[in-house]
Amino acid sequence: MPAVRALAAVLLSLLAAQPAAGAEATLQIGYLGLSIKHQMPNSFLDPPPDDEGVQGARLGIADNATTGRFTGQRFELQEKRVNDPEAVAPALRELAAAGIRLVVADLPAAQLLEVADMPEARGMTLFNTRAPDDALRNESCRRGVLHMLPSRAMLADALAQFLVARRWRNIVLVVGPSEDDKLYAEAIRNAARKFQLRIVADKPWTFDPGARRVDTGHYGAAAEVARFTQGMPAHDMVVVADEAGDWGDEIAYRTTEPRPVAGTQGLVPTSWARPHEQWGATQLQRRFRARAQRWMLPDDYASWLALRTIGEAATRSRSTDPEAVMARIREPGFELAGFKGVPLSFRDWDGQLRQPVLLAQEHALVTVSPQPGFQHQFSELDTLGTDRPETKCRFR
Repeated sequence: MPAVRALAAVLLSLLAAQPAAGAEATLQIGYLGLSIKHQMPNSFLDPPPDDEGVQGARLGIADNATTGRFTGQRFELQEKRVNDPEAVAPALRELAAAGIRLVVADLPAAQLLEVADMPEARGMTLFNTRAPDDALRNESCRRGVLHMLPSRAMLADALAQFLVARRWRNIVLVVGPSEDDKLYAEAIRNAARKFQLRIVADKPWTFDPGARRVDTGHYGAAAEVARFTQGMPAHDMVVVADEAGDWGDEIAYRTTEPRPVAGTQGLVPTSWARPHEQWGATQLQRRFRARAQRWMLPDDYASWLALRTIGEAATRSRSTDPEAVMARIREPGFELAGFKGVPLSFRDWDGQLRQPVLLAQEHALVTVSPQPGFQHQFSELDTLGTDRPETKCRFR
């Protein structure tokens, strides 16, 4: 009899937690995105989309709605997409005035920090889906920001682990002129020190690729790359830092010595890639393509992860209250499925989402890091990026 009474009590508590018939609690989620004019692409094969990021959020809200039909929860996405950096702060104020406390922030680092420090952002949680800057996870970290995409350090460490596993320890680093290129290159240098790789040459790329479309453009590019790489010390891999995609694709097959290319072009460490089909990823690829009429990009995947993080936390907490949802996300045992073979979780010291990093070329997934053999006392995923003993994050 005591066992029967205990079981009855559990059933009654579960029934009490369910919403009344026809009643649905609604969780409002914001999407704040800054549209940046893309530069002319290296080729016209893959023109940059004008809806990168927001399409991932829309798929995420649809997935949340599917679960919500069973849990009696509704999820609504309020989109604010602006074209001017000066319009980002007013857009956040509008979201705050509407009572929204969970915001997908598809913003560059400067605008992300700007809105994170606004008085209106107090009590908000911002899900960073665009800025890979390591500083945002270290000296410029904010308690109210969670990072859905890998940092540059995570990407560089993923590539470095692969090079160590292949015993390709000598690399040439080629760095573009932009500030983002320099930050990516610094992450590669740090990874090389961390995993005992040797950078035998570290050179800036200064060739203007503007002439690639003239009739003899490929001859000029070939000659320039040959001159650039001639006489370099013996090396196993050329690593390029060209985040905008201006010139990195010109390097492969034109070097003096026949060497593979990796980094921002060639073999690319990334959070998501077109050829990724493992661990059920094919169904996510298909659902996204059916909705957006294009392939899922890393920014889309990060936004989808942000929405699914919120949806999963709402389901587990049986609540659509933003504070209850965020409390659930920040619990040590919170995990998220991300079609990467292992549960994803957040680091409590910097708000970074732990996740494997794919290493892929255009039509093939080559490998996934962490590589076998790289061990950690808590989680092998923490071999990628800034670990707890290394962090410079002191939450403000």
